[in-house]
Amino acid sequence: MSCKKLNLTLTAPVKKGGLVYLCSDSGNLPPLALTMDTVRPGLRVGDRLGGESGAFMVRSAVWLPEGAGASSRPLYQLEAMEDVAKGSGEFEVSRTGYALAWITLSDKGARGERVDESGPLVGKLVGEILELNTVQGFIIPDETAQLKGLLVDLALNQGFDLILTTGGTGVAPRDVSPEATLAVIEKRLPGYERAMTAASLAKTPHGAISRAVAGTLGNALIVNMPGSPKAVAECLEPLLPTFRHTLEKLQGDPSDCAALRNG
Repeated sequence: MSCKKLNLTLTAPVKKGGLVYLCSDSGNLPPLALTMDTVRPGLRVGDRLGGESGAFMVRSAVWLPEGAGASSRPLYQLEAMEDVAKGSGEFEVSRTGYALAWITLSDKGARGERVDESGPLVGKLVGEILELNTVQGFIIPDETAQLKGLLVDLALNQGFDLILTTGGTGVAPRDVSPEATLAVIEKRLPGYERAMTAASLAKTPHGAISRAVAGTLGNALIVNMPGSPKAVAECLEPLLPTFRHTLEKLQGDPSDCAALRNG
């Protein structure tokens, strides 16, 4: 459902799959840009902008610095879903499907010393039961502050719906996923945690060691999982059928315009 309209100007044509930047029309802009007539439209990753000039998908949201003399402006990275001509037009904002982010915590993976299989597996398994408009992956070291910052940014600034972490759920000195997650979630989901523990214990007594945490932050569902692909698949199995209903309850009616405006 379309709830919002933006008047946008594309400074040059862009081919399907090309990236452009969306920002308010003042100051310095990237060479190829969409400019808008509003300062902060409150777009989320996965939102689609459609109009007579073409269609774009929001892929990320950051800030464009203006220096000491002015405030920074929101800057959105958009991917063209079709060839789009240069010009101005009215673009409707709509959204279908869910935006998924997976985060793998691994010191070796972050240094490029280990190939990550668990994160991509998360995207594959969730994509089999949910319509996803975006899947974005991250590999970061086992650092509490970095994970906390990324979780908050993805949930509250980027607007991801589902954020699943892999690794760091045990008792080793560098296992920090539960602590970082507990520091930022607003509502804990102990039923999710019990379901994952039961699924792991059905396979190995070592499942009792996992300290994985699940909860919500804003409109996002956040779940920790162990680091191995086998353990990821085991823990996801009881949760996959619940994701859609949980997100619907968490976010309310997806056709509600207020949900889009406040996302």
